[in-house]
Amino acid sequence: MPSTAHRDCRYTARAMPWTEDLAAQLGRHIRGEVRTDPMTRALYSTDASIYRAMPLAAVIPEHPDDVRATMEFAAEHGLPLLPRGGGTSLEGQTINEALIVDCSAHLNQVLEVNAEERWARVQPGVVQDGLSQHVAHLGLKFGPDTATSNRATIGGMMGNNSAGTRSIVYGKTIDHVLEVRCVLFDGTEVVFGEVDAAGWQAKQKLEGLEGSLYRTVAAVLEGAKDEIEERFPKIMRHVCGFNLDYLLRGDTFNMAHLMVGSEGTLGTILDAKVQIVPRPKATAIGLINFDSLVDAMEATRIIVPTGPSAVELLGRIIIEQARGHPTLSRLCGFIEGDPEGILIIEYSGEDGGQVVERVEQIRQSLERSRLGYGFHAAVTAEAQDAVWKVRKAGLALMLAVKGDAKPIAFVEDSAVPVDSLPEYVRRLQQVVENHDTYAGFYGHASVGCLHFRPIINCKKAEDIKKLRSIADDIRDLVVEFDGSMSGEHGDGRTRTEYLPGFFGPQIYDAFRQIKTVLDPEGRLNPGNICNPFTAAEAAERSLERVPTAGDPIPHAEFRIDTDLRYGAEYRADDAGRFLDWSREGGLIQHIEMCNGNGTCRKLDSGTMCPSYMATMDEEHSTRGRANALRSVLSGTLSPDGFADRRLYEVLNLCLECKGCKAECPSNVDMAKIKYEFLAQYYEAHGTPRRARLFGHVARASRWGSRFAPLSNWIGGSWPGRWVNEKLLGIVRHRPLPPFQRQTFEAWFYSRNGTGQGPGGDEQSTRGEVVLFHDTFMNHNYPEIGRAAVKVLEAAGFLVLLVNKVCCGRPMLSNGLAEDAREHARINVERLVSYARRGIPIIGCEPSCLLMLREDYLDLLPGNQAAADVAAQSFLIEEFLTREFADSAESPLGLKFRQVQKQLLVHGHCHQKASTGMNPTLELLGWVPGHEISALDAGCCGMAGSFGYKTETYDLSMAIGERVLFPALREQPDAGVVLSGVSCRQQVLHGTGRAGRHPIEWLADALDDS
Repeated sequence: MPSTAHRDCRYTARAMPWTEDLAAQLGRHIRGEVRTDPMTRALYSTDASIYRAMPLAAVIPEHPDDVRATMEFAAEHGLPLLPRGGGTSLEGQTINEALIVDCSAHLNQVLEVNAEERWARVQPGVVQDGLSQHVAHLGLKFGPDTATSNRATIGGMMGNNSAGTRSIVYGKTIDHVLEVRCVLFDGTEVVFGEVDAAGWQAKQKLEGLEGSLYRTVAAVLEGAKDEIEERFPKIMRHVCGFNLDYLLRGDTFNMAHLMVGSEGTLGTILDAKVQIVPRPKATAIGLINFDSLVDAMEATRIIVPTGPSAVELLGRIIIEQARGHPTLSRLCGFIEGDPEGILIIEYSGEDGGQVVERVEQIRQSLERSRLGYGFHAAVTAEAQDAVWKVRKAGLALMLAVKGDAKPIAFVEDSAVPVDSLPEYVRRLQQVVENHDTYAGFYGHASVGCLHFRPIINCKKAEDIKKLRSIADDIRDLVVEFDGSMSGEHGDGRTRTEYLPGFFGPQIYDAFRQIKTVLDPEGRLNPGNICNPFTAAEAAERSLERVPTAGDPIPHAEFRIDTDLRYGAEYRADDAGRFLDWSREGGLIQHIEMCNGNGTCRKLDSGTMCPSYMATMDEEHSTRGRANALRSVLSGTLSPDGFADRRLYEVLNLCLECKGCKAECPSNVDMAKIKYEFLAQYYEAHGTPRRARLFGHVARASRWGSRFAPLSNWIGGSWPGRWVNEKLLGIVRHRPLPPFQRQTFEAWFYSRNGTGQGPGGDEQSTRGEVVLFHDTFMNHNYPEIGRAAVKVLEAAGFLVLLVNKVCCGRPMLSNGLAEDAREHARINVERLVSYARRGIPIIGCEPSCLLMLREDYLDLLPGNQAAADVAAQSFLIEEFLTREFADSAESPLGLKFRQVQKQLLVHGHCHQKASTGMNPTLELLGWVPGHEISALDAGCCGMAGSFGYKTETYDLSMAIGERVLFPALREQPDAGVVLSGVSCRQQVLHGTGRAGRHPIEWLADALDDS
């Protein structure tokens, strides 16, 4: 089999067969879960790297005792094991043919904080930003700050020895780890912390595994001291191999420093005592554009001696991708012209005026040196946040390049001395030119660690050969420049095979001696960094501790070009049939845009991914769903494609919020993928009655209004709710929206018999607008339509209604793609004449209006009329604020009363993904006295029919309870602003608070005098 193919990872021919009986036994030993189904294993077979390895099982511990029990069980049965955090590794450290112990789901507590001594004790699953937020009220934070700070765990950072943007100030993770509590390969629990010389000697006299380790390390340090001092790079950003150089620093010893950076190969951390540092009181950022990367590196040599807290590089690919991103593009005002690179220069200090002055001084210095152009300063918190959002998205932005050839990670974080950067970058560019490709750049210029990503197509055998050749050249270049092969991301599958040559035989031999003591059978993250000695080798060397089960697991050290996620033999079907996927390059290509960076696992902000935020389950993340889809369509898991039942289970908890479309730097639109999937799944299995009912809610609503209030009484009665739950799976606890006997249409046309206000055409000074009156406005909440008409007419517009049909969103969301297509055709036919006359089409319900603007283009590909309608479709908030921006009047001649009211604004998910919340906030700000607070509460959890289903009701409420409901309860006197009908239903049900559409708040504040 070619080296690029996936290996058979089922262990059927290995010395330690894994069976379902073993899985059941392990399950009886722990409180958590042991998952062995093929789908779960596929979800854990990848991380953010280019590799893939199928694990034996995923173990989800609920308590540290579960980790200890799993380690003991693995030792008893000779099973390989790998602890894992957020799975954001770029070098493949967090995947293996092993038991994957996922510490992120439950072992995520901050156990203790000592503000006076500035340390915290944390479990390994604590997310980096979560720790910093936990101690923010003390003016403290965790020092290392990686680009993945909102999803990378402290355990993963310790395993990898991560650093980040401000390492020039804070160093690496190892510099902040004071103590670790570990469980070793045989279940032995030990605490590693700082000891003085006397304590070091005492530790060597201990019995058992701990004493054996101290004696081995002491002998290694004594025998290889000169070689360690000679061969280990002298730069701060070095994370290859085991940290023997740290054990030789100072007069004290800390074996915790051996565990940091060991990538799970020496033991599993149960908790750690880590330093927390003061937050800077003031920061300021300068940004400068460059025509060449070499010039940017020349500028870095000038900047670093001035004492910045960060100097970050953005290269051309990131710049272009950010400019084209639906949300990040709004943050790119600092980009001028067509730069090859941009430097982000941050200064921190105690005084705001001083840091701003330092930014100005560096501008003047670079100007005198004639380096760069287009200088910008970001001094407000909002402006700086925008800059860092673009920078932190850099990795995924690069991988969002469309097509099979992508800038991939395999040599990307080598580091050299800062003074060498200009020549080093010049030589790097020459390497890729010699291989007939090019590369993307970004990273930490302040410390000489640049992320360098050659464009490679891992689906082509010739490109895979190119991958190895480039890696060989970069290794030689790093050695020539006295640098490190890895300045940040560790060894994993990309560097392990290069370690013997990089360190030399004596140091590599030292690594193997330590590995042999702590993992004699080679079961901990096997094949990573190094293997232990065989029993024969250990006996020959008279090692104190030898492998007890014969030779180690037959794993060679990893090779850089094997076990690739794709590889030359990878094939996958492009399954798109109901929607147009041409803009994405095809459905499978869109799914493959997910690179595993794990942005969908963030917990602290934004919308994506609501189900993961509530469950902390990898299966419920966007990444998990993309992995499942790719595994099925490539034939790895199932021959059934989109008819696969297990795939349905994975996608069922997707709320179709479209948060991923906006917040994923790769723009993976899982909602659209789910529309396609459901249509195909129901085509194969039949469409359920409930899906048809929800999809055709407009038809049901017409009958509901016709028979109101009787229909409301029946739907709200306990017998009615019981019947709905038993026959249709509509949860009885959730009240149905009320039907109105007088629809909005009836009210509108009852005015003078024409639908026009008292003044008719005479009051129309700004022209005509079509109000797209959605089903819920028409039948359930006509007061929103009345408010919209009031405001539009007061602003001088003539409001028109069109005899349209339901937008089709409920149909598309419930797998009725052909019904949605037919409704799209009808609406386009009835609206296009208005659109082509330049008459705006305005909606109040985000999911309905945005159906016209976005989804119709997928349902009616190549239809010019659909494109014309889409171009003229606007949410009412964005329409009014756009008109105000073009008007000399303030605002549009509308007069408002002074209204002293605090308003809490929660945005609809589709609205946030497409237009953002600024138009809504600006609109509400027209009213004098409004105190407006935008809630960053993610998704409300309702998501149309999702919150009505018996199987998803509890999760729906859990999502609401995560942030939104508590935030509203904390301010009971504030008004609640909610654009979406689902949001209003959810908030009323969950908190008893009646939210109102922003246009209602605006209409109420109009001064009619």
